[in-house]
Amino acid sequence: MRLNAALAQQRADELAARLERRGQELALERQISATPPVVIGGALVVPVGLLLGERTPPELVDTRITEAIAMHVVMQAETRLNNHPRDVSKENLGYDVESLDPRTGRLRFIEVKGRRAGAETVTVTRNEILTGINSPHQFVLAVVEVQDGQAREPQYVRKPFGKEPDFGVTSVNYELKELLSRAEAPS
Repeated sequence: MRLNAALAQQRADELAARLERRGQELALERQISATPPVVIGGALVVPVGLLLGERTPPELVDTRITEAIAMHVVMQAETRLNNHPRDVSKENLGYDVESLDPRTGRLRFIEVKGRRAGAETVTVTRNEILTGINSPHQFVLAVVEVQDGQAREPQYVRKPFGKEPDFGVTSVNYELKELLSRAEAPS
């Protein structure tokens, strides 16, 4: 693909600005220094449900089940594609599944979002967004809608993020309908 000079210059300027912003962020991070803690008090936080003998809130259980179902369905989809998926969700890498395509030798970074059917938004962390921006050809946002314990086919959104969030942002809510309008079946 050929670029005209103006477009090439625009891209170069955008990348230079992004590099400058990242350099500033790294400079700020270098200024962080740890000091010994000084304990001035303590507190024991006990969930009221534990005190009253209540169970875990149903919506929390539902979220965990939905996420587990979504992970399982995405791992199956990757296996059907003859890829070699690996669950890395506990490693805080900015994605949940690392999937090796043995034909090309390339890794694919898949962030899995399980949502109950009818949900309007999906929350994506800053780390997930930065991973998607920094590895746009490898990153896939997999959205799995779950209804009554049954998962629909995963929908893969490639290059889901247009820009990185501001420095102080920890997560961003995206409209699920808009993301799904750009999605496709696993491939």
